[in-house]
Amino acid sequence: MNIYLVGGAVRDRLLGLPVRERDWVVVGATPQVLIELGYRQVGRDFPVFLHPDSGEEYALARTERKAGAGHRGFEVHSDPSVTLEEDLRRRDLTVNAIAETDGGELIDPYGGQADLQTRVLRHVSEAFVEDPLRVLRVARFAAYLHHLGFEVAPDTLALMQTLSDSGELETLSAERLWSETARALDTAHPGVFLDVLGQCGAGDRLFPELRAAHKAYENLARAAAAKADVELRFAALCSGLEPAAVDALCQRLNAPRRFSELAGLWSALEQDLAAPDRLDAPGRLQVLERCDAFRRPQRFEQLLLLLALLRPGADTEFWRQALARCRSVDVAAIAATGVSGREVGARLRAEREKLLG
Repeated sequence: MNIYLVGGAVRDRLLGLPVRERDWVVVGATPQVLIELGYRQVGRDFPVFLHPDSGEEYALARTERKAGAGHRGFEVHSDPSVTLEEDLRRRDLTVNAIAETDGGELIDPYGGQADLQTRVLRHVSEAFVEDPLRVLRVARFAAYLHHLGFEVAPDTLALMQTLSDSGELETLSAERLWSETARALDTAHPGVFLDVLGQCGAGDRLFPELRAAHKAYENLARAAAAKADVELRFAALCSGLEPAAVDALCQRLNAPRRFSELAGLWSALEQDLAAPDRLDAPGRLQVLERCDAFRRPQRFEQLLLLLALLRPGADTEFWRQALARCRSVDVAAIAATGVSGREVGARLRAEREKLLG
């Protein structure tokens, strides 16, 4: 049995980047051997095991054969006879198909080191077109490595176009779409992710709503430059979209609720937040209520951060002071006057509106 470090950990170390996680491939073993050594099996589609001490993933060397549509349409073959070179050949990009021994020796049968030096993202083999998820992965790697000058090889981009035209992108699960998109948004240059998808025809298929978001790239770049978190970046990307379009995009991506809620609120309230002087007191209070600012001040602060990022010069302090004034109204004092039920709510709103006039 031989164990090799593979994939992103090797790539990033060679590029001088921080290694965030390590993946291993095991050659010459069976599931039973690893289980007897204390590894815990977690893979359903192919044999993946967690190390008993480190918790890192160890996968048995395997080959794959296309047997159906989509990202999961593969028959996986894994036994001790599968070689390291066969396992590496099924990977997406040459820069991700380099292995390293315990002694630090690099095993690079497909030219990954050369492509690292020339800053090229190139497919390993023609089997690239069998997995539609690779379109998003390559676009994400292009964003992740953009600051180092990496570009997608023209022949790889052509295969991505073939995948886009095949209709297989539509077979990707919403969970995988969101996972790749969220990771791409968290890079220093997330707009490159969208650029690459646009170049291969995948952008319009996966994110058709963004055709109407004329400042999507500019807003996303601003949020990334400010090192905003991924929730803010996604909302910035949706800026300018109609609320219905934001809903459609979030549903297609299966975006987590906190992402969809923030993006939806920003889409609906951006104009009002940017121009409070155009609103009367009831309108200002309605904005605070729609934001749920009284119960969720942290999310309201996220909206104000977006306002500062995307609408330079907007008066964010106005809204902070407005919220503080409204919270100063003493509900207990209102109830002590003898009113109850809905009357308390009506009086509370009236007092708040006076403070916002």
